Amino acid sequence: MAFRSFAWWFVLGSLLTLAVLMVQGGVRDLWEGTQPAGDTNVFVYFGTTLFGGGLLAGCVALVMNRIR
Repeated sequence: MAFRSFAWWFVLGSLLTLAVLMVQGGVRDLWEGTQPAGDTNVFVYFGTTLFGGGLLAGCVALVMNRIR
């Protein structure tokens, strides 16, 4: 039960993070905006941001479930 709840909120957190990024900068700015120094791919930065948003939402859901 805890894993299903975590997985659900992880997906929702990732999607909401993506939505916020797209609202803030737009699709074109997300893909063609300023690139960080180095040869790191843009997917790595988006992936870590989306993973972080999902992880935050999933962990908050587990904590709230535990408190309840």
